[in-house]
Amino acid sequence: GFSTGEKWKAAFLTPSDQKYMVCNAEESDPGAFMDRTLMEGNPFQLLEGISIASYAIGSNRAYIYIRSEYKDSIKRINNAIKVLRDLGLLGDNILDSGYNLQISLRKGPGAFVCGEETALIASLEGRRGMPSSKPPYPSTSGYLGRPTVVNNVETLSNLPKIINYGPSWFKGIGTADCPGTKIFSISGRVALSGLVEVPMGTTFDTIVN
Repeated sequence: GFSTGEKWKAAFLTPSDQKYMVCNAEESDPGAFMDRTLMEGNPFQLLEGISIASYAIGSNRAYIYIRSEYKDSIKRINNAIKVLRDLGLLGDNILDSGYNLQISLRKGPGAFVCGEETALIASLEGRRGMPSSKPPYPSTSGYLGRPTVVNNVETLSNLPKIINYGPSWFKGIGTADCPGTKIFSISGRVALSGLVEVPMGTTFDTIVN
């Protein structure tokens, strides 16, 4: 629930020779399949969101930390990355802008604890995935001691639409304090199982029944 904008601002304002953008696709909550569906259904939307976020914080290196069991997601994202590179939308000197960006996948072990950002970063560095105390926050000292922003799949997938339709459009959905939508995976003793995307503020009673 921490402000994405505040994370980005802290990373952007922290001087460093290298900054990192990390997409948290370590979806290990029991019964959860929201991220997997987004990645398999529209990997280009996620990659566009990562590109926007990377540019905003001044990063030219992004990682998608994904659980290794998500074989279809991994295959589709790798294919989408190749397509974007072939089109000149990823890599060096994107659209003759002088901006470079490399995005690559890193497979996680599927450990629940690695969904926490400091544990994720530890795993990304090849260490045991264990949370560490804050501060320092990853946005000022994260992966390899450099400014690092960790955002989840849903947050990053929202960005292209916010850019296209504007912040007022996004703030018009949900509640004043928490705009936008949220995706839930529904299973068990419910009327309809599957995925549902609803405005923030929708009650669980409505979602389940």
